[in-house]
Amino acid sequence: MNLIRRHTLAALACTALSVLGTTALAQPAYPAKPVTLVTNFPPGGPADILARSVGAVLQETLKQPFVVDNKPGAGGNVGAAAVAKAPADGHTVLFGIDTTFTINPHLYPAMPFKPGDLKPVLIMASSGLLLGVNPATGIKTFGDLLSQGRARNLNFSSAGNGSPGHLAAAMLGNSTPIKTTHIPYRGNTPAVTAVLSGEVDGGILATPGMLPHVQSGKITALAVTSAQRSQLAPQLPTVAELGLKSLEQEVLYLVMVPAATPDAVVQTLAKGITDALQRTDVKERLKSLDLFYEGQTGAAAAKRLTDMSARYGQIVRATSMKAD
Repeated sequence: MNLIRRHTLAALACTALSVLGTTALAQPAYPAKPVTLVTNFPPGGPADILARSVGAVLQETLKQPFVVDNKPGAGGNVGAAAVAKAPADGHTVLFGIDTTFTINPHLYPAMPFKPGDLKPVLIMASSGLLLGVNPATGIKTFGDLLSQGRARNLNFSSAGNGSPGHLAAAMLGNSTPIKTTHIPYRGNTPAVTAVLSGEVDGGILATPGMLPHVQSGKITALAVTSAQRSQLAPQLPTVAELGLKSLEQEVLYLVMVPAATPDAVVQTLAKGITDALQRTDVKERLKSLDLFYEGQTGAAAAKRLTDMSARYGQIVRATSMKAD
């Protein structure tokens, strides 16, 4: 009996080792090769800078190259679609912003990917936008903006259709008597340049791109759209402080992967990125971009995006926003 028992135990042990070996072969260590970090907006914007900062740390800690690939177009749809169609192995990752998932599905008649094609790894950070105008307009306060906007149409630039600035301009026109026209550009930098040159009256754009020109007197800043004051320009009021809480808007900077990506890979990525965001140099980079750390993963991140999408969908319908 003891002999039979020993043979049985030995057979079970061999089976277990075989299963473990098969599992190990089926799930190789991640990352097994260079990782492409796709940013779906042009170079130089906050999402691009964040991807390069975090990617440099991941390259150190995960011992593989992390290469940033900019794929802008159609409000972020082009880059997001490229990731959605990539193999679900964690070697193609999207570093972007929420609007591709919270605004675009309500704005574009057809999307090149389905909402379920991608899932969140992490919401890294959030930021507000800065409302600024060209000094030649003569607008110095939000009250001046209201007065001029009642009398004439005001042009506002944005980083493109479906971008945060596009939504913000539509919200401004919907929540106040101001008459606005949206002028899309190919990225945040040319949108800011349009404000500087007087090609448009103003813009509601990412704070870091606007602030140097505010400090030099070439753009007049009126407010920020975040729930809390800017870390870089704390003297500016929030829209809620001006009595327009309905204009509050935040931009979420997030990481997404194809939906079928294994949980173990998602967890490795989430931990690596979270650890990178805790480094002193990366924290300073976040502050320089006026970004507030978030750190939501999994179901909590998905719910936040779903809730934002529901709110923005109502705004898109109410304002009749179009992909100009």
